[in-house]
Amino acid sequence: MHTIYNLSIHLVSFGLRIVALFNKKMKLFVNGRKDVFEMLQQKISSEDKTIWFHCASLGEFEQGVPIMEAIKKQRPDHKIVVSFFSPSGFEVKKNTPLADAVVYLPMDTRENAKKFVAAVRPTMALFVKYEFWPNYLFELQKKKVPTYLVSGIFRKDQIFFKSYGGFMRKALQSFDHFFLQDENSEELLKNIGFSNVTVSGDTRFDRVSHQIEMDNTLKFAEDFKGNSLCIVCGSTWPEDEAVLLDYINAAPENVKFIIAPHKIEVDKISDFTHKIVKKTVLHSNKDEVNISDYDVLIIDCIGLLSKLYSYADIAYVGGAMGSTGLHNILEPATFGVPIVIGKNYGEFPEAIRLRDLAGLFTVKNSLECNEILSKLVNNINFRNKTGMIAGHFVNKNTGATQKIVNYLSTI
Repeated sequence: MHTIYNLSIHLVSFGLRIVALFNKKMKLFVNGRKDVFEMLQQKISSEDKTIWFHCASLGEFEQGVPIMEAIKKQRPDHKIVVSFFSPSGFEVKKNTPLADAVVYLPMDTRENAKKFVAAVRPTMALFVKYEFWPNYLFELQKKKVPTYLVSGIFRKDQIFFKSYGGFMRKALQSFDHFFLQDENSEELLKNIGFSNVTVSGDTRFDRVSHQIEMDNTLKFAEDFKGNSLCIVCGSTWPEDEAVLLDYINAAPENVKFIIAPHKIEVDKISDFTHKIVKKTVLHSNKDEVNISDYDVLIIDCIGLLSKLYSYADIAYVGGAMGSTGLHNILEPATFGVPIVIGKNYGEFPEAIRLRDLAGLFTVKNSLECNEILSKLVNNINFRNKTGMIAGHFVNKNTGATQKIVNYLSTI
């Protein structure tokens, strides 16, 4: 099985190089991996002690941040190396001051795994949430590097729990300990023989809980909102925008919208803007107008969303109306904001739990979206109660980072 896996990785790598000739994102994916070992050689010396964090993408990085911050304080003599699989993570966080080296993870071949681990020489490796690359895990095990999964989550449809998943179950044996988000994941692992498990929770709760203590002031957002009620629509995809459009166009005069698309694509933003009948302005044009005169503000840059949620009276979080995956509902929840999302949220336990508590609402179409947004806008008591539930949900679920760091401090 290992031979078949290695062959498939080589075939996929070849195929991706072909696709990269025609696809911009795939070009970043392929070209970004060309200089990984040279970059590591420049930033990591043979005398350095390092701790390696692997994150699939941006969301997993955010989950890893509280642990990175704690470990930097606990082990200031270590360098932090962060690897990403996805361009959407690497391109945004390649200059993060939290890490001493940020690189793409080379494809999971035996040769790459051996070369990468030799270049980084980690004293500890932490994989965030998921992504289980057998050759890397086997190499870490061979080199006797303590390896941990943090904020891990498992689902019964994953290959580990299938009759034919023996090879991947063997890869899981490389982990010294699993820090999991929920009891369901714990039960799944125990059913296949793993007892080195702690249900520590989701470190994102710790990450977002600190946001409320920070300076979230954005003068342009303050001027735009004024005394109006503000709905912040974060990390939206075209499927989300299609569901929101009717309500945006028919909303009462005292309601304003801040929309932060997940991808900053000029053509798609332009298409969406032309469908909006309300006065609409782009963030890039904010200094050329009196922003308070506008009803809809579209954020055509990155890096502002977590602060923008502090101006929200209601939040719509994108990703779940289509198949791309729900984005971070905890960012608005920490500000005590009621949340609306799309219909495809079954793989996100935090959304299921908050929905069960009535701090979050799901919609399947424009009609349902109109109904819940209208109720939240028109009924202040309902809005405040829902927001309070969301805020308490975050506060009650912090502490995962401390549990993990306490354990690691004994290693």
